[in-house]
Amino acid sequence: MTQPAAAPPAVPTPPSGPSGALDRRAWAALLTIGFGVALVIMDATIVNVALPVVMADLHLTAADAQWLNASYALVFAAVLITVGRLGDLHGRRRLFAAGIVLFMAASLVAGLSGGAPQLIVARLVQGLGAAMVVPSTLSTLNATFTGRARAIGFAVWGSAIGGMAAIGPLLGGWLATDVSWRWAFWLNIPVGLLVVVGIVRVVPETRDATAAPGRDAWGVLLSAVGMGGIVFALIESSWFGWTRQPSGALSPVLFALVGGVLAVVAFVLLEQRRSAAGRHVLVDLSLLRVRTFRAGIVAALIVAFGEFGLLFTLPLLLQGTLGYTALGTGGVILCLAMGTFLVSAALPRLSGRMSQRAIVQTGLALEAIAVGGLALSLSTSTSTLVLCLWLFGYGVGVGMATAQLTSLLLSDVPVQESGQASGLQSTVRQLGSALGVALLGGLLVSTLASSTRANLAAAGLPPGAVDGLTAAVKDSAGIAIAGLQTAPGMHTAATAAADAMVHASQVTTGLAAVALAVGLAATFALPRRSATPPPTPPAPAGHEAPDVV
Repeated sequence: MTQPAAAPPAVPTPPSGPSGALDRRAWAALLTIGFGVALVIMDATIVNVALPVVMADLHLTAADAQWLNASYALVFAAVLITVGRLGDLHGRRRLFAAGIVLFMAASLVAGLSGGAPQLIVARLVQGLGAAMVVPSTLSTLNATFTGRARAIGFAVWGSAIGGMAAIGPLLGGWLATDVSWRWAFWLNIPVGLLVVVGIVRVVPETRDATAAPGRDAWGVLLSAVGMGGIVFALIESSWFGWTRQPSGALSPVLFALVGGVLAVVAFVLLEQRRSAAGRHVLVDLSLLRVRTFRAGIVAALIVAFGEFGLLFTLPLLLQGTLGYTALGTGGVILCLAMGTFLVSAALPRLSGRMSQRAIVQTGLALEAIAVGGLALSLSTSTSTLVLCLWLFGYGVGVGMATAQLTSLLLSDVPVQESGQASGLQSTVRQLGSALGVALLGGLLVSTLASSTRANLAAAGLPPGAVDGLTAAVKDSAGIAIAGLQTAPGMHTAATAAADAMVHASQVTTGLAAVALAVGLAATFALPRRSATPPPTPPAPAGHEAPDVV
């Protein structure tokens, strides 16, 4: 890394202090940050509902579909630590703006895609842009606002994540049904332009004035290769096999998994050795000594695993088996957004009566109960009302847990290290998302295939037909079931495959509920703390401070 560049033109800092007062410019800055985060989070979920339409239009396989989702989260996780550190050194507002511009450019290419390779590459670049946005916005909030204003800022940030993660599917469903799935990507461009205007006009520049520039190329490489290898192995295991491919050739999966784990171990050892020698490190692992941060990122990893794995598998069931359109699927998932928004309005009142930990735990308990109830309720005749009720309860849990968990795990981190800490916690979240899509998606496909084969054989179909139908259902991740349901003479096969898809969805959704329950258990290591923090004194001279006029 080079020496930090000259600071860009300064803008007034949103005021925050003991009174917690926020003026018009401060609210404009918060809304800009909120819309920036909402844009990248919404895009991560908007594709889920449009995915069956994209698969049919571009003739994608189930493996392509998994990569389309996981590639975004994978590159996000692989570079978050690196770009978070760049923001510390060169300015977080600058990184925020660059990330939004890159994200818009990749969205344009994604909407023009004519096949899986171009679309997956575009999603990779989108992930890079998103990785620049999330830590820069979070560390800007952490460094700029104090007292009650800081609590409000985190509430806006968390509500943007929780709400847009749910609105994205509705918007994606409408576009895929009535317009074109390509606009699920092109919509990012006008919204992104508004965010760029807000960044230039009202968002303050912050950086870590004490950070020493340096290079850690091996750390960058090892962290990216490690997480990439692990996620690749989890996604492709159901296709290549763990040790042998169906053809009998050696599978690359086990090599990728072992290589990824070894790269992560080497990364940790490298960073420890460089830190002990007083050299520049990509991530300060001493952050893990902060109890709130250590316990918080463990919970965040597990929760992200369950949340995003669920949002990947549910639309495939609704559209491929239960007869919902993309718009109808988005309407069902909108209930999640309604729960999130309603509880967000009540959080300020709750924060005066409950500790942050209690709010997080209540939210995660609601999430686990709702997802578990959803798993038990799934059938080929499940009513829309039942689905909506469970998703509404899940949304309430998301609204309570997301912002408070983020605020709590960063609460004891030194402000000058907020960029590294926010990058690391976001990396952990995105790694959890990628693992959720990879593991739960892979489990869905493998369970679907085995159950379809068993059901078709039990129905008395000949072996050749069993093999062909099983392959079609597996390769399409269940989307082919909709075609079987309308094809003449295929009622028996369609019923067998639909029952198999419901069973596979029950298994994966149940596992997501277990993951959320484990995440809830991890939060008991967090300390009890008031959700409305006391006023935070300004940073000492020479340390973290936003540029002001």
